[in-house]
Amino acid sequence: MSIAKKIKAKKQELKGRIKQGAGRTTGNTRLKTEGKTDRVAGNLKQSGEKAKDAFKR
Repeated sequence: MSIAKKIKAKKQELKGRIKQGAGRTTGNTRLKTEGKTDRVAGNLKQSGEKAKDAFKR
């Protein structure tokens, strides 16, 4: 997994956590849902790249 992809996936996950927390704090369900989606997508990208790395070895 390239460093750039790792950073991008982590950044997406962090952005999702921030959005989700802001949505939870303000009671905005749309923002909360967007945050959860971003967080899950970031985690999936990280998992996919880790699986690719495991098979390369």
